[in-house]
Amino acid sequence: MSTTIETDLLERGPFLVELGQRLEESRVAGRLVLLGGEAGVGKTVLLRRFCLLHRETARAFWGACDPLFTPRPLGPLFDIAERTGGVLAAALQQGGKPHEVVDVLLRVLQSPRPIIIILEDVHWADEATLDVLRLVARRVEAVPVLFVASYRDDELDRFHPLRTVLGDLATLPAVSRLRLLPLSPASVEALARPYGVDADDLYRKTGGNPFYVTEVLSAGGAEVPPTVRDAVLARVARLHPAVQRLLEYVAIVPARVELSLLETLAGDAFTGLDECLSSGMLQVERAAVAFRHELARLAVEDAIPGHRRIELHRSVLSVLAASAAPDPARLAHHAEAADDAEAVLRYARAAAERAALAHAHREAAAQYARALRFAEDLPLETRADLLERRAYECYLTDQFDEAIETQRRALEYRRRLGDRLKEGDSLRVLSRLLWCAGYTEAADKAGQEALALLERFPHTHELAMAYSNLSSLCMNAEDPEGTLAWGTRAMEIAQRLDDREVLVHGLNNIGTMELLIGAPEGREKLERSIELAEQAGLEEHAGRGYINLAWAIARTRAYALADRLTAGIEYCSERGLDLWWLYMIVYRARLELDQGRWTEAADSAAFVLRHPRSAALLRILGLVVLGLVRARRGDPEHWPPLDEARALAERTRELQHTAPVAAARAEVAWLEGNAGAIDDDTRRAFERALEVGDPWTTGELAYWRWRAGLLEAPPARAEKPYALQIAGEWERAAKLWTEMGCPYEAALARADADDEAVLRRSLEELQRLGARPAATIIVRRLRQLGARDIPRGPRPATRAHPAGLTSREMEVLELIAKGLRNTEVAQQLHLSLRTVDHHVSAVLAKLGVRSRTEAVAEAARRGLLTPTPQAHA
Repeated sequence: MSTTIETDLLERGPFLVELGQRLEESRVAGRLVLLGGEAGVGKTVLLRRFCLLHRETARAFWGACDPLFTPRPLGPLFDIAERTGGVLAAALQQGGKPHEVVDVLLRVLQSPRPIIIILEDVHWADEATLDVLRLVARRVEAVPVLFVASYRDDELDRFHPLRTVLGDLATLPAVSRLRLLPLSPASVEALARPYGVDADDLYRKTGGNPFYVTEVLSAGGAEVPPTVRDAVLARVARLHPAVQRLLEYVAIVPARVELSLLETLAGDAFTGLDECLSSGMLQVERAAVAFRHELARLAVEDAIPGHRRIELHRSVLSVLAASAAPDPARLAHHAEAADDAEAVLRYARAAAERAALAHAHREAAAQYARALRFAEDLPLETRADLLERRAYECYLTDQFDEAIETQRRALEYRRRLGDRLKEGDSLRVLSRLLWCAGYTEAADKAGQEALALLERFPHTHELAMAYSNLSSLCMNAEDPEGTLAWGTRAMEIAQRLDDREVLVHGLNNIGTMELLIGAPEGREKLERSIELAEQAGLEEHAGRGYINLAWAIARTRAYALADRLTAGIEYCSERGLDLWWLYMIVYRARLELDQGRWTEAADSAAFVLRHPRSAALLRILGLVVLGLVRARRGDPEHWPPLDEARALAERTRELQHTAPVAAARAEVAWLEGNAGAIDDDTRRAFERALEVGDPWTTGELAYWRWRAGLLEAPPARAEKPYALQIAGEWERAAKLWTEMGCPYEAALARADADDEAVLRRSLEELQRLGARPAATIIVRRLRQLGARDIPRGPRPATRAHPAGLTSREMEVLELIAKGLRNTEVAQQLHLSLRTVDHHVSAVLAKLGVRSRTEAVAEAARRGLLTPTPQAHA
């Protein structure tokens, strides 16, 4: 008789109803539900019951992520493909990239009968699977499918890759979130009553976790074990020794073990499988078995003595290696656990290469790290190659400290080998990594050292890339002559060798520089670079092209090209280029700021800043936008982001790092009436801008120095609207700003007028934007002119909102609480869907929650919602 305690899905009815509603909606437009909860809270049990309830009307497919040290790329998709076969299986076997796999998956799922896709334990997902989840969320409405992705929310620290994905999907209309909570004391008491167990003590020790509760009760109930581990091992101890050996084999194979594999491994002990199943320890999953709870598996695995565990892993490794088409990630996991260095080196490298092809770059970096832990006896050449590969994967995933350290180790090996060509190329790569981390002087030094070595090897790819790297450094330093000179040398070799990568890189550098200085041919070259990179599958280079195009658009106020920024965001997102994608979003934030869409700008900047990254420039740009929005609105806490931005910018003299910070700090000082601080804040960047000769940064910094009384005439190269303002031609300047679509700058230009009507127009625009500090300055000027009946503008609330929500955000929250989806909120408030998405994101952030449901519950707890009128008898 089974000793499994049946909770009968206590307190789970509302969740089954919610899932049923989403399934019904998916008949018209697909849906994605993100199901979170702590380990052992019953996510899998809930989903099994849900699929069982709907088995007559819908087909269900399950895919699970593996708790390997390094996950297998697209693991759950392979599970689903075992059922679907056909084109999906073929796409996966051929190493299809995430966006290609999603294309095939959505075609396969076109069906007149509803389909349920369960992606289980995505907190263990590899990078490629997370990319698939992100793409599915954006396209799911096109297919009649309900996707449910479950995850352990108690295992997501702020650096966890899944947290990034959850943030990305938070406001998509097809996505909803559910969170399973532990059982209440009343339910725990109901379960404990038949066993005579002290329910209060049981609840205190288990926190209501269903797994903890049932395992403790299954252990006999005579005494509440202090830990679940003790409870699980107490159950194991009651089983036959042969059955215990069988459990050990299941425990060391993460997720599930195929029946055929288990039979081979366990031998005669395989006959104990029925006892394992009847005990409730294991369950059958298709042609495999697994522990009913992952926590139980871990408890059993941890209890296996070290020497025995190694023996078991060696057995698994031997059997898996002899199977047809073994998964190298799985083999590498068991090889490391078996302490088999030769096998680790063989399989970890293969797993890394496969992961990289699938865009699972973080997993690729981890697999190369695994191989390097066992590489001490390898030849220096092989170790250097592994190090360089790992450094590249770390670079792609913004692990710059790891990338730099790893690349330096590779460089040392190249020097010891005496291979000057590869040593020079290694230095060139190190130069790129140092620049990305914000160490620009060190990057210049490494780039020159690389050139000194590689000029001994004319007409080589390595020399051409060294030239192009120096061209890139000059471009980032805004040195047009250096950019062109080094870039031309690189492309001459590229044409001689027919080297597409060098050609793409060189065109990118030169095109960006020309676009920044206003040369019309610059955009053509940069767009050609992106086109060639996309055609050749050079995704990193295409992403870099989009970033540089976005930089030029933001710098030169070329808002007519904003559609290219949108294209770049989509391209980088679909290909797992997360760092590049965040750069595109932060440049979009700058455009939103300049165009007066401050709520969107703040949301975009905050989104970027919520993703911890080591790329200095990315963080600087986000901090500047956030600080400026707060300061322009008169909100508190505007200096901390600007102080952090200044600290980051002090590493370098490059204008793209220093000028935005200097200009922002000068503006805030002026708004606060502290013009005396402007000289110190802007001097260094202004001198560099004059040296470089960039008209936009020169003009902007000169403008603020003029406001502080530090300049009387515009510099020769100042961009026209700034030069006009400094020259006193505010009307022409305001017209130019208006034509460009910059309402705040136009209003500030009109602020220099002595005409009351013009000043009133400026005040009206600033009040419309919510620019309270600047509006206060205009009000003072109007009073000095003797003006009367000055409009006060929107009055601040007499009491600050307890959650910091704006009135619009409260409107959105009230409608969410009534059950309206984002599209319905947008219709009712006459807003764009994207604006509502941003408002919802802001509400979630300010309330400190992760879903709409949690937001409503938290708002109700705080008493923020308008009470619903009660009917009278």
